[in-house]
Amino acid sequence: MSPPALRVALVAEGCYPFVTGGVSTWCDQLIRGLPELDFEVVALTATRIARPAFVLPSNVTRMRQIPLWAWTGRQPRPAAARLVSILGTYRSMLLGMLGHDHAQFTAGLRGLFDVAQEGGLIAALQTDDAVRVLTSVWRVHEPATELSLRDALAATELIQRMLGPLAAPVVDADVLHPVSNGLPVLPALAALWRHGTPYVISEHGVYLRERYLGAHQIAYSWPVKTLTLAFFRELCRLGYAEASVIAPVNVYNRRWEVRHGADPDRIATAYNGVRPEDLPPADAEPERPTIGWVGRVDPLKDLVTLIEAFAVARRRVPGAVLRLFGPTPAGNEEYAARVRARVATLGLEHLVTFEGPVRPVSSAYHASSVVALSSISEGLPYTVMEAMMCGRATVSSGVGGVPEVAGDAGIVVPPRDPDALGNALADLLLDDGRRLDLGVRARERALRTFPLELMLDRFRATYRELTQVRAEEQVVGVRLAVPVHRMRARLAVAQP
Repeated sequence: MSPPALRVALVAEGCYPFVTGGVSTWCDQLIRGLPELDFEVVALTATRIARPAFVLPSNVTRMRQIPLWAWTGRQPRPAAARLVSILGTYRSMLLGMLGHDHAQFTAGLRGLFDVAQEGGLIAALQTDDAVRVLTSVWRVHEPATELSLRDALAATELIQRMLGPLAAPVVDADVLHPVSNGLPVLPALAALWRHGTPYVISEHGVYLRERYLGAHQIAYSWPVKTLTLAFFRELCRLGYAEASVIAPVNVYNRRWEVRHGADPDRIATAYNGVRPEDLPPADAEPERPTIGWVGRVDPLKDLVTLIEAFAVARRRVPGAVLRLFGPTPAGNEEYAARVRARVATLGLEHLVTFEGPVRPVSSAYHASSVVALSSISEGLPYTVMEAMMCGRATVSSGVGGVPEVAGDAGIVVPPRDPDALGNALADLLLDDGRRLDLGVRARERALRTFPLELMLDRFRATYRELTQVRAEEQVVGVRLAVPVHRMRARLAVAQP
């Protein structure tokens, strides 16, 4: 009789299995590529979503949602003594959060986990007393600035929502795998605290950095932003500190991780991968000079800069067109309208097309002369890897792991610089020899560095080693160090 399959719980926020592309593609590749393992998918969503965007593989044994903004109703007020105890723990977490006292934050969050599992956390945070606690802690750290009642109410609700995953049933698995730091780490911490379950973090974009980048687009006041960013900062520090393995998809992320408390000895870079057979090289170029872009319509992709760069390129290549392939996720409609408005302002409506999702994705690259990426934050972008595998030259903003992907087989320009991006695109469109040479070198590099099997082998081994270490821990009764050095050795062939 064969032993039971190893059980992995994959925890994702705002992506798999309800949004396609990017990290969701990575999740689907991982699950389908390891059919011998059983996966539970834990999806943190804004509200409850009726239907996944992916057909889940047969080795997904369970899929659960944790809707952060679902209606909770008004909970019965806890008894007076119980409320005082809960809010004392809450105050401790807030003091640690604003005071950069990581130990105090950790102790407070750990205590709130116990409260949440007993069912009292939401009720306690719905009281006026919780708002007064937040206001009093604010006065300690920001005595010169008054926190308005409106801001205190908004921050209290945001913190309540962010703590919501602590109240969900604790996941029972052999390994948990948050696909980013931040909120997806909360179910992993819950399983660690309750069952001693190890977890591995995969970082694509740097979660904390992206919270900072996105803060200016949020309509809250700076005190509310200060409170929420302080929460994310300390939560990310805790996520790194308690992870058995941190597996960023690029070397760039490592600097952020170490700066925010990650143990360098627990970091092992694991590059994304793609299947060469799914991305055959293009056998011809489109008749008209075409700049292609593939991704989701999202502020982090900075499509406004791409539109402005296209206007720059058009001055030198009048016949050029821009084709945008990819979906607009729910919640990003306002940004998509802003992008379309910029197209109209520049008088480019007849030259820029929004084509939505495309299958197979290789057809988008084959329809492009050059592929562009204008993001302000990336992990290890599939767009660049896939374009390279299809033999297309790329021009990309030099953020995150983009330079690691492109190497000497693509052009990298500064982010948020439409002149640099536009001129680089025009240079390639006007230079057939260089464009075709870069395309050949790009496919050679992609075949050498980013085949999917390298990534799958790495995580297969990581899961097994974590379960072996856990079994040893249960025998000796203490937490043991994970042999990350062995994982690094396996990855050596994958480094560019």
